[in-house]
Amino acid sequence: MKQRISLIAFISCISFSAFVFSCKKDSQDPNQSTSTSLGAQADDQAMVSDENENLTNDVNTSLVSTVTTNGNSAVAEIGSGTTTVNSVHQTTVVNGVHGGLICDASVAFDTVSNPHTITITYDGTNCWGNRTRTGSIVISMAAGVHWLDIGASVTVTINNVKITRVRDGKSIILNGYKTITNVSGGSLKDLASLGNITHTISDSLSVTFADNAVRVWQVSKQRVFTYNNGIVWTTTGTHSDGTHQGISDWGTNRAGITFTCLITQPIVFRQDCDFRLVSGQHTIYRSDNLTTTITYGLDASGNAIGCPGSGNYYLEVVWVAPNGKSYPLILPY
Repeated sequence: MKQRISLIAFISCISFSAFVFSCKKDSQDPNQSTSTSLGAQADDQAMVSDENENLTNDVNTSLVSTVTTNGNSAVAEIGSGTTTVNSVHQTTVVNGVHGGLICDASVAFDTVSNPHTITITYDGTNCWGNRTRTGSIVISMAAGVHWLDIGASVTVTINNVKITRVRDGKSIILNGYKTITNVSGGSLKDLASLGNITHTISDSLSVTFADNAVRVWQVSKQRVFTYNNGIVWTTTGTHSDGTHQGISDWGTNRAGITFTCLITQPIVFRQDCDFRLVSGQHTIYRSDNLTTTITYGLDASGNAIGCPGSGNYYLEVVWVAPNGKSYPLILPY
C-alpha cells in the first residue's frame, strides 16, 4: 500500500508558493506581512515534521527487517514515506545490503560490529511522486539488544539528508541526532495481539532552509501504536518548559524568532487511511507574542472529515492579532 504521511507536530505538506500568492500583500492591511510570516513558519514546520516522521518510520522499517535487530521473525510491518507493508518479503540481502526495502534508498546492515549499525542511503529517486531525498542516516544499536525488548533504544545520526518537494521545488537539509526508545517493548507485527506499543523520540536537528538559513530545532514526542482495522498511531508532545506542557518541538524559525510548539490535540495517523494524518492540532507560541493554531483532518470548508485516503485533506491555520482579531486560512495538505 502506498503510504503518504503528512505530519505534525504538523506533519502536512503546505504549498508555500500558493500561500504567498493567495495572501498577496495589501498596503491597506498591515497584518498581511504577519500572515505571510506565520504561513511560512507553518509550512516550514509542516515539512520538517513530516519528513522527520518519515525518517523515523524508515528506522522502524529497517530495525524489524532482520532477526538480529528485531529479535524474532522479521517483517517490515509499517510503511514510511517510501515503504509498503510486507515489502521485506519481496527483497534480498546481498553482501549485507538490502535492496528494495525502502524504494528510494539502499539499506546496509553491519551485525558483526558492536554496536550493530544500519545505514540507509537515499538515492534521489522520486518513487512516490511527491519528493526526492539524498543523504544518509546511520542507526546504531548495542550488540545483544533487540528492538522488541522493553526499553530497547537506538541512536540515529542524520547526515545531510536533503528533501526536495516536487510540486514547488522547496528543499530542506536535515542534520543531527535522534534517539528512539521502545518503552513498552514488542514488535509492531504483533500489534493486533499486544493491544498497544509505545515509542518515545528525542531529536536535536540542524535544519538548513532554501535561503541558507540554518536553525536548531529540538523534538520530544511519544507515539502510541494501536490496532483498529490496521495500524493507528497517536503522537503527543512530552516536553515541559515550566509554563507549557505537551511541547513537541521548539527552537528558532528561519526568521530568527524563537518558538514553542505544543500538540494540543493528539496527532493521529491511520493505516486504513493510506497512513495519512487524519486529525490533531498544534499550537505555536512565538517570542514576538504571536500565537498560531493549526488544525488537521478537515475538508475545504473547514469541517472535520472521515477517511478519504486519497486526494486532499485540509488544515486550518488561525492566528490572533494583538487587537483580538483572528485571521484564519484553510490550506490543503
